[in-house]
Amino acid sequence: MPRMTAARAAVEIMKREGVEVAFGVPGAAINPFYKALKEGGGISHTLARHVEGASHMAEGYTRARAGNIGVCIGTSGPAGTDMITGLYSAIADSIPILCITGQAPVSKLHKEDFQAVDIASIAKPVTKAATTVLEAAQVPGVFQQAFHLMRSGRPGPVLIDLPIDVQQTEIEFDPDTYTPLPVYKPAASRAQAEKALSFLLASERPLIVAGGGIVNADATDLLVEFAELTGVPVISTLMGWGTIPDDHELSAGMVGVQTAHRYGNATFLESDFVLGIGNRWANRHTGYNLDAYTAGRKFVHVDIEPTQIGKIFPPDYGVVSDARAALELFVEVAKELKAAGRLPDFTAWAASAQERKATLQRRTHFDNVPIKPQRVYEEMNKAFGPETRYVTTIGLSQIAAAQFLHVYQPRNWINCGQAGPLGWTIPAAIGAATADPQTPIVALSGDYDFQFMIEELAVAAQHKVPYVHVLVNNAYLGLIRQAQIGLDINFQVNLEFENINTPELGVYGVDHVKVAEGMGVKAIRVTDPNELGAAFEQAKKWAAEHQVPVVVEAILERITNISMSRTVDMSNVTEFEELATEPGHAPTAIRTLKV
Repeated sequence: MPRMTAARAAVEIMKREGVEVAFGVPGAAINPFYKALKEGGGISHTLARHVEGASHMAEGYTRARAGNIGVCIGTSGPAGTDMITGLYSAIADSIPILCITGQAPVSKLHKEDFQAVDIASIAKPVTKAATTVLEAAQVPGVFQQAFHLMRSGRPGPVLIDLPIDVQQTEIEFDPDTYTPLPVYKPAASRAQAEKALSFLLASERPLIVAGGGIVNADATDLLVEFAELTGVPVISTLMGWGTIPDDHELSAGMVGVQTAHRYGNATFLESDFVLGIGNRWANRHTGYNLDAYTAGRKFVHVDIEPTQIGKIFPPDYGVVSDARAALELFVEVAKELKAAGRLPDFTAWAASAQERKATLQRRTHFDNVPIKPQRVYEEMNKAFGPETRYVTTIGLSQIAAAQFLHVYQPRNWINCGQAGPLGWTIPAAIGAATADPQTPIVALSGDYDFQFMIEELAVAAQHKVPYVHVLVNNAYLGLIRQAQIGLDINFQVNLEFENINTPELGVYGVDHVKVAEGMGVKAIRVTDPNELGAAFEQAKKWAAEHQVPVVVEAILERITNISMSRTVDMSNVTEFEELATEPGHAPTAIRTLKV
């Protein structure tokens, strides 16, 4: 048997499990692993500026391409605690990433050694498994199980903590005979598929709610085929956006209390049956008034995780299944029903959804200076084509983007849906661009998200990772301010300060252009909405020419209220701004406004 260090065995397993890239920051307790990484070859490494940034890069890497597993690496102590946010974001959205941390020697774990913390215990609530390996001979089995767990059932992250002496200990291991464990995915039965579709046959106004599980299962082709076979309109969740192209005749928009369309909510409230596939009934989708969401309609819920069925509300029928396996059967059964003439004709219902899409629109065209945010997304729709991959996290910028941008392909909306950590966007965009350099990436941040992990721009500059970063700057925590309206306060959310060294900024705080350029990237500031289009075109050219990110900062009006429900009720959304009443008010809407 070949002998090698446990660290080298781990690296050899990672290569055989398909790992090609890792993101991390070395340190004393993880240096033996880094030595094995260098000597083993075959895995490139991107040096992050912050270990949390490395974890979000791993997320972006996984989310960008089917089958990817992003890897983040850090030393002992604070490196692991810094990566907890990335693990939380990953498990919340069912994203497999592998987090590897160094640790003090086994004999010192109980002695409060320098930077020795029980990271496995800390990470357990936000991982599928978190293990400190105490015996070197167990390292191959722990890594093999980690990849099995990450891919099986509901995907998610795993943390492996390696004491420095465990990394350095030689073990017997033959990488040439290593074989990954079979992946477990529950699959629906034929009887379950027939039962689920019996609800569809009994309905008059059905909808499919397409969740992120369909994207994870790489099953968007089957979803579209099933929708077209049955003629049933599709509502995408935020994580499922892109499962069906926005301009498809059966795409009915998004539903929710924030990231939703007027027409999507209106169509949902007219429905009488909902088939949810790979979704979790997240509260930003359903709202907290579940009576408004569920009254008058029946539900079938298909999910890969058994404990998700009935977690938010009890469906009329639940199916535990991988989305691809379920959709394969749904297509099979639907074809048979159609051949037998038993499928209802939902043409009129589907047409009514498109009628709402053409009439219930929000206005985007404003010529105001400072710029109104709606105009930024209108110009983005003009500048960036259907192949564009958007990356964003949370805030009014993300909420407005989901209301106004268009997505046409799976994995072209990369968003941390549940956790929403500020600072996520820059590192996630780097990870996504590293995974798929051919797809043009446009990142979107508000000023606070941008400032949280701005140092990671230097990583993209160093490693030549080009993309366009749209920064909408109102020098305000806009979503927090809007959330404070009900409390009749506006307290400690302003970000502005008088920048005496950049008087042209006024109260708009940080000079992002100077900071970005200091990080080695290019930047453009725009104050006139009519100059946004030219700025986006320039950004694309510079990104291609210089192979670095290009930041386009749009100086917005300080206060804008983006449409959302004040009561967290999807049937009660407040439209703060004027609505579109003529086609020129929403020139980039999917359907030309019908008046």
